[in-house]
Amino acid sequence: MDDHQTALPQDATASATAPGPAPVAWDITEGLTGYEDAVARMEQRAAEIAEGRALELVWLVEHPPLYTAGTSARDEDLTQPDRFPVHISKRGGQYTYHGPGQRVAYVMLDLNRRGRDIRAFVEALEGWVIDTLAEFNLRGEIRQGRVGVWIARPDLPPLPDGTPREDKIAAIGIRLRKWVSFHGISINVEPDLDHFGGIVPCGISGHGVTSLVDLGLPVTMGDLDAALRRSFEARFGATKDAPETA
Repeated sequence: MDDHQTALPQDATASATAPGPAPVAWDITEGLTGYEDAVARMEQRAAEIAEGRALELVWLVEHPPLYTAGTSARDEDLTQPDRFPVHISKRGGQYTYHGPGQRVAYVMLDLNRRGRDIRAFVEALEGWVIDTLAEFNLRGEIRQGRVGVWIARPDLPPLPDGTPREDKIAAIGIRLRKWVSFHGISINVEPDLDHFGGIVPCGISGHGVTSLVDLGLPVTMGDLDAALRRSFEARFGATKDAPETA
């Protein structure tokens, strides 16, 4: 298998992946990282991991405001094409917004060593997000037919058809090449939620988008990063600071 693209399966039921034999490098880049630069680094690192020349890596970044179009993106879901730069992405999924105040975690893991089970891997990523949110007393949930991680909003009026309101707080979209993953997850800490208005996020209309701060939680990016690392280690194994950590 050379390439595999996937968004978030809705019926993933396999167990989480087993820890790899070596610690996963953990890198945080301060400031804003350009999207094309990020993709170039991910692709290079994934190739090095596949060749056994580099450790697996989790890389945490923030991007300037932009939209990305995954492999299933529909033209009609880009409702304001001139608002921010639009990048064609080879990850699975549809349109996604990235911008300041949103933590993007790019995950470069070797499934050759962790079991070549795509569904189990995506389920483990889902669980990682849900476990991280639980550290802030939030219940993240998965919904069939709606990718991402959702927060029930009983404090808000239901949709016009009576459906209870739920807001999306995190997105997941990955790609595999030679069974090494890249792309990953994003969690909204305190982005400008109005910026999501230029797209139909992940092709899902009706429900909204939220963030940790929008939900009334005084969470900083550093708070989230620490929770992400603890939850990652519980599911995927030990990490170590990357030498290139900024």
